[in-house]
Amino acid sequence: MHVHVLGICGTFMGGVAALAKAAGHRVTGSDRNVYPPMSTQLAALGIEVVEGFEAAQLEPRPDVIVVGNVMTRGHAVVEAMLEQGMPYCSGPDWLAREVLRDRWVLAVAGTHGKTTTSSLLAWILEHAGLAPGFLIGGVAENFGVSARLGSAPFFVIEADEYDTAFFDKRAKFVHYSPRTLILNNLEFDHADIYADLPAIQRQVHHLLRIVPGGGRIIVNGSDGALEEVLAMGCWTPVERFSPAGGEHTQWSARLADSGDGSRFEVLDGTKLAGVVEWSLLGSHNVANALAAIAAARHAGVPVAAACAALGRFAGIKRRMEQRGMVAGVTVYDDFAHHPTAIATTIDGLRRRVGAARIVAVLEPRSHTMRLGVHRDTLGPALGGADQVWLFAPLNLGWDASAVGRELGDKLQLTTDIEALLAGLTGSLRGGDHVLIMSNGGFGGLHERLLAALGTATRTSSTARSAQ
Repeated sequence: MHVHVLGICGTFMGGVAALAKAAGHRVTGSDRNVYPPMSTQLAALGIEVVEGFEAAQLEPRPDVIVVGNVMTRGHAVVEAMLEQGMPYCSGPDWLAREVLRDRWVLAVAGTHGKTTTSSLLAWILEHAGLAPGFLIGGVAENFGVSARLGSAPFFVIEADEYDTAFFDKRAKFVHYSPRTLILNNLEFDHADIYADLPAIQRQVHHLLRIVPGGGRIIVNGSDGALEEVLAMGCWTPVERFSPAGGEHTQWSARLADSGDGSRFEVLDGTKLAGVVEWSLLGSHNVANALAAIAAARHAGVPVAAACAALGRFAGIKRRMEQRGMVAGVTVYDDFAHHPTAIATTIDGLRRRVGAARIVAVLEPRSHTMRLGVHRDTLGPALGGADQVWLFAPLNLGWDASAVGRELGDKLQLTTDIEALLAGLTGSLRGGDHVLIMSNGGFGGLHERLLAALGTATRTSSTARSAQ
């Protein structure tokens, strides 16, 4: 079967394409924004990607067109598809029919931590010899890919609440029919889709309605918005987790004296169930680990085995990924694009580097950011950094100088990436840690900064030698 994927370079649709290829189908696709890691992953799989959304890509005629939610009416390829009566479906629908049917689905939902928790859970199952399938919105270093078919029965999926397609406005996760469901947290996001938090809560309630009574729901016990969702109706046993513990919380943690989350004891009720020593930091990652451990136990993996697996977890691309060090300056890449995620990411780095200078660089690229929803909370979220560079293009849609009320002299605003690169390069010094945050390619800033630092170092060294 020839499967053509529209919007193939999104992490989800790229994963769908990889699964279709692994299932033996001929797979092609198209997109407008092509950048790593998805572009390189698709190339490695031998999947042909066409630039743009012109109608000509539908010749020869594919057997089915899988439509990503980036697509809208008005695109030439969409209009041709409808006019010619070609068979089409959404990515979640194709996935549910062709991959998830008859699988034990372990879904990870919530505003933050989905990619990390999904990766942790998939790795625990892999380490236990269960060879799970997965589709994750990032590339875990232990696997090197974002999706694979795996062996029956287990399949781990990052279950986001974004809408399914232009012809199906339900949240994507309602297609997945999970048996094990993790709910990490819930905040207002996706302002281009949802009017407010209650609208998102309603979608999560719809998800709870399809988890079987013999399944399990693993819930962040310290999240009030999730408790409100549970009160709307729940027909499945619930286990709560929270690093700090609390009433009705089954899974909690005791952190080592360092308090950075690099070592902690896992408590099942009041019983010591295991110890985790790993490379990840921060209380948010401890919470992610507790959720993954609880979900894995529902699938039959003992807690001690799960803890051992986490000790060998190698991290995730674009989640506090160290991209390089030049002249004593360390550059990190992170996907954070919501104030809560930004704050926890900076806090995690602070716990790692102590008093060293942290320079945060942010591209407010998500739809919600560009709508200005977070303008009042962005400043406090960035406050843990010593210096902040905010890329505010002229078409941002709101006055980014408002962020300066909270950050004062820490903030540097720029409307141009070239000016940002030059200013940032000139301001850095040995021992700095540069945290670059964006949910896009950010103009290749990470690699360009490392190259610029290298050039500046060589120039300085040559000048000293000439004296």
